[in-house]
Amino acid sequence: MNKKTSITTLIFDFGGVIINLDLPTCIRNLKKLGTNDIENYLSNFGQKDFFLKFEIGEIGTPEFRNEIRKLTNKTITDAEIDNAWCSFLCDIPSERLELLEKLRKKYRLLLLSNSNPLHVEVSAAIALQGTGKTIRDYFDKCYFSYEMGLTKPDPAIFEALLADAGLEATECLFLDDGPKNIEAAKRLGIQTYFVTQGENLDFLLSL
Repeated sequence: MNKKTSITTLIFDFGGVIINLDLPTCIRNLKKLGTNDIENYLSNFGQKDFFLKFEIGEIGTPEFRNEIRKLTNKTITDAEIDNAWCSFLCDIPSERLELLEKLRKKYRLLLLSNSNPLHVEVSAAIALQGTGKTIRDYFDKCYFSYEMGLTKPDPAIFEALLADAGLEATECLFLDDGPKNIEAAKRLGIQTYFVTQGENLDFLLSL
């Protein structure tokens, strides 16, 4: 991160940076539904096969649920699938939300996430219960992979964001917990910061 360059915009990843992740619990819950080798499809930093198609918007929620059913010999409901899949995402610490509100007074805030409709519409909504807000209320704009048809670390997703937002790469600071995503952004001239699990990001207030 080059502090000499004026930063006007902060671009946040969602999972692992704003909202806490619990992949082991998600895998355990999916296996309870009768799926096998489910861990071969999932990681904190990227999905495979139909999980990736869901994340990139190539299939919708009904198709995603049917693909889960193909992996199991049990009769499972939509709700059971949704609950298991949404256990991947957990809570959003209140101090993180407070930080976003403070930062928004100083910077333009954007969210850039490899995500899917269930995690945005269900997991994020549950995590924000009691706030009276949605995740979109904390950012000037949210860029989700399933809406864009692109995923990180493809350089095209960063280029699409910069073009849509009318930004120069050098005026942005991108915060992510995925090394490949950080490297891809850095190659485009975007300033970057690698976030470790549970890290306090209050330093952003004094950039």
